[in-house]
Amino acid sequence: MLLVDASVYIFRAWFSLPATMTGPDGEPVNAAYGFADFLAGLLGETQPTHAAIAFDESLDSSFRNEIDPDYKANREPAPPSLKAQITVCMALCRALGLATLSSPRYEADDLIGTLAARARQQGRAVTIVSTDKDLAQLLVDGDCLYDYARGARLDPAAIIERFGVRCAQMPDYLGLVGDAVDNIPGVAGIGAKTAAALLADGRDLDSLYANLDAVAAMPIRGATAARRKLEAGREAAFRSRELARIVTDVPLDVGPEDIRWEGTDTAALVEWCDQLGLGSRLRQRLTDLCAPHER
Repeated sequence: MLLVDASVYIFRAWFSLPATMTGPDGEPVNAAYGFADFLAGLLGETQPTHAAIAFDESLDSSFRNEIDPDYKANREPAPPSLKAQITVCMALCRALGLATLSSPRYEADDLIGTLAARARQQGRAVTIVSTDKDLAQLLVDGDCLYDYARGARLDPAAIIERFGVRCAQMPDYLGLVGDAVDNIPGVAGIGAKTAAALLADGRDLDSLYANLDAVAAMPIRGATAARRKLEAGREAAFRSRELARIVTDVPLDVGPEDIRWEGTDTAALVEWCDQLGLGSRLRQRLTDLCAPHER
């Protein structure tokens, strides 16, 4: 079961491919082309029986903006040509027969988190396709976070090795270190190594703040200073954790049984390729795709 964070790969294509790539109507197609190339490779390699592609419709209307108006405020608004291509990418996913999800209130991470939670209730493992470390909090044994471009698959054990914390501790970890990409502040002066040490032995923000004096006595470098920083950054820590925590109970009307990949709508896919003026190579890779049960 693949759960794909589409925005990562759309933005990557937008920035890496030249805007001079245009379709028959003269409009840029670089992001759509790159995303199509990504999907063709991913689906051809993994051949999933179930797949959902989650998009960020809530670029400035997420419920997290109500928690903190500065959330993602460091990002430039998406230009109209990119927004138009996001719509085109969604149309591609539908033509391929893939479950295509978006919400004006919840982010792609939340849609993925909700489907992952529902899959887990059915005893299914999931592969989450993204480069976003926030999504590591969703993993349990059997799952993995797949950075497709780098060919890196991280299971829960690999998350511990990389970050020094368990998957379930990622919101607390981000509450401490923050996330510059999403403009989540964290606690000023607390870095990754200190955060991992503070959260050792299963600790979380609640237990740390319940006994700050114990922090000063921890056998870690700069323990006294860490206590002082935590005290000064209490409000930011808990707010940051709330921003980083992925929602797993979005009121979706889609469950694991609804995202079975039943196959491609060939006519719609050919029309999509024609609209973008795709060359024969990528066009063939897309039209050759079919769900495993169709082979």
